[in-house]
Amino acid sequence: MIFGTRMISLFPELVESYYSKGIYPVLSAGLRTIFGWLPFSFGDFIYIFSVVLVIRWFVLHFKDAYRKPKWFFSVILVSVTVVYALFLTFWGFNYYRLPIHKSMQINPEYSTEQLEKTIGFLTENSNTLQILLAKNDTLRVDIPYERGEIYKRSFLGYQSLSESLPQFRLTRPNLKTSTYSTPLTYMGFSGYLNPITNEAQVGGIMPLNKMPITVLHEQAHQLGYAAENEANFVGYLGAIHHPNAYFRYAGYTFALRYCLNELARRDPKSFEYHLKKVNKGILKNYQESIDFWKKYENPFEPVFAKTFDTYLKANQQKQGIKSYNYVVGLVVAYGQIEK
Repeated sequence: MIFGTRMISLFPELVESYYSKGIYPVLSAGLRTIFGWLPFSFGDFIYIFSVVLVIRWFVLHFKDAYRKPKWFFSVILVSVTVVYALFLTFWGFNYYRLPIHKSMQINPEYSTEQLEKTIGFLTENSNTLQILLAKNDTLRVDIPYERGEIYKRSFLGYQSLSESLPQFRLTRPNLKTSTYSTPLTYMGFSGYLNPITNEAQVGGIMPLNKMPITVLHEQAHQLGYAAENEANFVGYLGAIHHPNAYFRYAGYTFALRYCLNELARRDPKSFEYHLKKVNKGILKNYQESIDFWKKYENPFEPVFAKTFDTYLKANQQKQGIKSYNYVVGLVVAYGQIEK
């Protein structure tokens, strides 16, 4: 199984054509149709039920590890193989698709000068929207919608985006609040996609201002963009093309924060210059997010981060959890072709 997967990973063009743009869209839309009508996450139920079954099996057969070790470990191996095969079939092969910068024909390499120009563009749009929504450049923007309303409105961004880029067409959107919202937040995550049911789960206790970009990120996973940097980028595109100003604000400020962080690493003095141009209200939104995550810091969070980092590296993301930051190159590149 592992050898076959590695072989498949050598042919991203075939994966892109036959799986990501062929089998997967039909399969994922079907799964969202089957499970979308449920008011709860069926995928979360599967997780709970599976954990119970696994614990029960180990309790009943623990002694067989000594009595019948060959049978015991063969059952484990077959079970893991079946689960992995299901993961790949229903979603996981998307990790081996063509990188998005190749499918979109954009160059993610950029200079500091290009980064600064992009920051100027993002700052201008962020400031304009912040004043429009908050009526004062020093006030934080607060989204006036409930979580359910954000879920309902979210797909409109991809609907608008798909008019010019059809590959981002999302059918039968399916969003649900995670059953594990509190532990999920303590783990340092905002949401996740269940690869077996294609349900996108979003943390239910995060600030509403963070919801639009989180929802669009998880929907990007539903579209088949498995890599985290690509899901961030696609989520950004869905946000800035959204007809609703609150979603566009979330998108522009999301990308602006990533780009400013990268500039701070490259050129601290230039970072300070550009930061002064950002409205104080936007900085208050950033601080709101920082304060929220600080409340949930705990000694185990690095362990969860390391586990996720290992998972990403095992699935073609060599930079692991740091791959989130590569969205900067895609944002800069997209800005170049838009201009």
